Amino acid sequence: MRTRGFYFGVMAVLMALASCSVQKNAARQTMGTSKEEVLGIIRQVNDHWQAGNSPKQRSFWDVAAYHTGNMEAYFLTREEAYRRYSEEWATHNEWKGAKSDNKSEWKFTYGEKDDYVLFGDWQICFQTYVDLYTLQPDSTRVARAREVMEYQMSTARNDYWWWADGLYMVMPVMTKLHKLTGNPLYLEKLHEYFTYANSIIYDPEAKLYYRDAKYVYPKHKSTGGKKDFWARGDGWVFAGLAKVLRDLPATDKHRDEYIAKYKGMAVAIRATQQPGGYWTRSLLDSAHAPGPETSGTAFFTYGLLWGVNNGYLEAKDYLPVVQRSWNYLSRTALQAGGKVGYVQPIGERAIPGQVVNQNSTSNFGVGAFLLAACEMYRFLER
Repeated sequence: MRTRGFYFGVMAVLMALASCSVQKNAARQTMGTSKEEVLGIIRQVNDHWQAGNSPKQRSFWDVAAYHTGNMEAYFLTREEAYRRYSEEWATHNEWKGAKSDNKSEWKFTYGEKDDYVLFGDWQICFQTYVDLYTLQPDSTRVARAREVMEYQMSTARNDYWWWADGLYMVMPVMTKLHKLTGNPLYLEKLHEYFTYANSIIYDPEAKLYYRDAKYVYPKHKSTGGKKDFWARGDGWVFAGLAKVLRDLPATDKHRDEYIAKYKGMAVAIRATQQPGGYWTRSLLDSAHAPGPETSGTAFFTYGLLWGVNNGYLEAKDYLPVVQRSWNYLSRTALQAGGKVGYVQPIGERAIPGQVVNQNSTSNFGVGAFLLAACEMYRFLER
């Protein structure tokens, strides 16, 4: 026979579930949008970009960063046109980054020629190649990625990641290839290279990253004499850490370190958001290069929403932040017809006086926007 305590227990559970459901619904309503609206925005933005840009472009970082967003849109929507677009791009590039086959000439400093095989800007394409491999396992799709990264890991160097952008470009490549191959060296070298990057561009006080060693304070200062953290640079790192945590094994011995860096950045990012929902190009000095900027804002929005969606960040602390940033992205950055505006052009710093307006767009900015929009959809779907 059921006891009165049993029934009270059942009622308590049901009431807790109902309360949780009410809280989630309230949180969704605070976003001021719906799954249907966000899905429509994803399609509008991506369809607009693909209609105006051929997939037959090089595999360098800017194009490849767009494809990381396009693949996220594909995995969410299962729109075959998105998969075909990235597949045509990969085929056009022979499933390679920089194409030199002469290992004796491979370089890792900045360079846009085919001998800069070990430069991370030529390795971000491997993220998409691995994603496409998971859809159709064909070893030719990841053969070059494995050849390049396994050669790199065989060298004695650990200073491959010397700029903030590189952490987004290559950290997820390491976790994706580890997941694919089971080779523990990918995770060992991931941490070794990450440790080097932290030693030269991480500020433990601000919990943010300088773009590269040229910008470390006090050698370099903002126009207001402050530490100058470039929004897109920190956006690259923050989004990269989210991607790493997504694929990193729960048992990885360095997992807590990645989480600590990610959470520390989240606190700093939350504190520097502008009232309009965006982040200025110099995070700690809004007067250095004032006004909205979309690429950094989108990467931050993606990273924060990913943290809420996966239990790393408290909703009560971060939902107001992403509500404001999503409102900026969807109401100000998004232009009629699907163009994404207010994207700072290719560069490496916040530039005083540089014009960034509704007509400023780019491939990598669209990719970042898609990442944020997909993560917003997942939040609303929870």
